[in-house]
Amino acid sequence: MIKLRATQQTIVFAIFVVMFIALAAFLPGFAQVDNLLTLLQNVAILGILGLGMAVVVIGRGIDISMIAAMAVPSGFLLQLVQNGYGIGPAVGVALCLSLAFGLLNGWLIAYAEVPSLFTTLASGLFLAGLGQAFIFQLEVVQWPETLDALVWIGRGAVLGIPTPVIMFGLAATLLSLFLGRMRAGSFIYAMGDNPLTARATGLPTRPIMVLQFVLAALVGLFAGLVMSASVNSMPTRIFNSTMVYDVVLVVVLGGIGLAGGRGGVVNVIIGTLLIGTMLNGMTIMDISYSVQNIVKGVVLLAAILIDSILNPRNEETAQQGDI
Repeated sequence: MIKLRATQQTIVFAIFVVMFIALAAFLPGFAQVDNLLTLLQNVAILGILGLGMAVVVIGRGIDISMIAAMAVPSGFLLQLVQNGYGIGPAVGVALCLSLAFGLLNGWLIAYAEVPSLFTTLASGLFLAGLGQAFIFQLEVVQWPETLDALVWIGRGAVLGIPTPVIMFGLAATLLSLFLGRMRAGSFIYAMGDNPLTARATGLPTRPIMVLQFVLAALVGLFAGLVMSASVNSMPTRIFNSTMVYDVVLVVVLGGIGLAGGRGGVVNVIIGTLLIGTMLNGMTIMDISYSVQNIVKGVVLLAAILIDSILNPRNEETAQQGDI
């Protein structure tokens, strides 16, 4: 006889199934093909960002700067091409900016030992201000025709599946291989589970911590390119939105414990499906943005409470400065 074990992952997936069926049955317009395709496209961007956040949270950190890391480098790439620079140099500059940003975050957290919450809050504000003051000429940077050679990453469909969803699947596959098959991935789990023990056993915890934030920044750039290609522009002030809380919701609600060392790509996918469905349903019901924020805040608080119960920290695993 097979016994099913109720975990946060299975519970959240069951809630998603029930919510999806209920919305499809009782909410006019939800089950329409156009709406479902829009839902999948929006969910894909959120999911890609969730993958980057997951790498950091598994290693017992958090990255509040991910939306700035998405908007500024990708918007800078579009701006450079608009100003007449070639695609190669523009991609190179955007990539270097993302790498430098990730390295800065990682160094401050790993070597200067500034808590990740405060580091990424400050660095995100810095990067966003840098973009507004010195990089962007307009608040919305349009996708230039010169970049149409790359437009396939966020526009169109393959066998009816929107390209952003395929990009999410590709990113999820690569991250799954990294976490499950590579030594650096296993080091991240070990470090998140107990950083003191990981350091005592000789694991390169500081370089691995830097790697986490570099990966998060690169994932942010990738998400920004997919988003700007899909909507034909990059709204640079998106970092002022509450999108980062949606990303945290995806990760925590999906079952990746804030205590570190637990969870994976499947958790991100489940959390993405639930949050994307919930947001889409509230939008169709014409629930105001303010009320949506209230709902998301309540859900996030509930998710953190559940996480603290399911994944408690103790004196052996807790560390001053953790999130």
